[in-house]
Amino acid sequence: MNTAVNYKKTKYVCYYTNLAMASVFCLPPLMFTYFRDMYGLSFTLLGTLVVANFCTQLFIDLIFSFFGKYFDPRLALRVTPLITGAGLIIYALIPAFFPQYAYAGLIAGTVVFSVAAGLAEVLVSPTVEALPSETHDKDMAALHSLYGYGVVTVIALSTLFFLVFGGENWMYLCLFWAIPPIIAGILLFTSPIPQMNPSHGIEGERKGKRTVGLLLCTACIFFGSCAENVMTNWISGYLEISLEIPKALGDIFGLMLFAVLLSLGRTIYAKRGKNIYKVLLAGMSGAAVCYLIAGLSPIPVISLIACALTGVAAAMLWPGSLIYMDEKLPGVGVAAFAMMAAGGDLGASLAPQLLGIVADSVAAADWGVATASALAVSPDQLGMKIGMLTATVFPLLGVAVLLTMKKYFKKHIDSYPDSLSVSEN
Repeated sequence: MNTAVNYKKTKYVCYYTNLAMASVFCLPPLMFTYFRDMYGLSFTLLGTLVVANFCTQLFIDLIFSFFGKYFDPRLALRVTPLITGAGLIIYALIPAFFPQYAYAGLIAGTVVFSVAAGLAEVLVSPTVEALPSETHDKDMAALHSLYGYGVVTVIALSTLFFLVFGGENWMYLCLFWAIPPIIAGILLFTSPIPQMNPSHGIEGERKGKRTVGLLLCTACIFFGSCAENVMTNWISGYLEISLEIPKALGDIFGLMLFAVLLSLGRTIYAKRGKNIYKVLLAGMSGAAVCYLIAGLSPIPVISLIACALTGVAAAMLWPGSLIYMDEKLPGVGVAAFAMMAAGGDLGASLAPQLLGIVADSVAAADWGVATASALAVSPDQLGMKIGMLTATVFPLLGVAVLLTMKKYFKKHIDSYPDSLSVSEN
């Protein structure tokens, strides 16, 4: 049997799995306005769906961080896409057949497919890392680029669906997007999966120093996730509220262009990338510049361009942190990837929430109202601009973490054991 050919198939199945999982991250927010109109849900209840999504993913991350040795990572990987499909089916069918329990169905579906999303973050990356390859960094970049392309595809096809069939038929769209992950599950069950170390993989006399190194990498992915997800979550609202750009134009030239540039950045690294540390440093610095321009520029089109270009700057911050960890701490197990995923998920939740808190606080404060009046803008516009400027702190702190990491690894981490061997299931 040609093992290399079989594992090549596994790599491409993992790529497809990441592509198929994109729907659970970006599909629900596209339907929130329809849920509000059809089921009378408040913004608070809709926001709770987002909180439930994040908390579930973080819970899964933490379970695998501390109790990963009790799970079979290969079996968990194979059932992950099937859980995704089940969650989307629940999400669609309970509100359709039992509209009086619509919100309970949405919560239940969210929790189920969020379990799968958490498992995917924890398991897909270490699976690709465990495959025999001389270009693990490029493989990782390609893996994460496909998630971005998945987001673009879901947004584009879903928008077209709503234009043709209307938002009242949203449940059929959910059922459609349940098909790709189910196919991914079938493909995973027919593909060889490499043996993976379920623990952190950090042992020996250098355990303490390597653990500190892992924590620094987790801090790096946290700030990188902050820099990426503030813009992901707020670009549409920022362009509409603060810059008064029509929503349709903002979504196309803002959110979709951001996602395209995010994916292209990862694709370019997968093809030609090297020296991930310099890429991370340039990405953090570039993201800080983009946030400053977006918040300070008085010309809407320049702010829009800065928002979109954040996609290029942030492209490698999440996958690049994983690549850097793998370079400096080879042989880490699933639990280490779970800890990194927890750091990324925490950043994805806290940073966008902070911008919202800042924007609301400024708009409600007397000084904010007075300043907005003096600048001839609304309090909400001023609040969003200051919130965007506040977000600059995340990539700047990411730069500080990267400088600390370089110094720490150079001083304390001299040599490492070879990566874990790969054995076929």
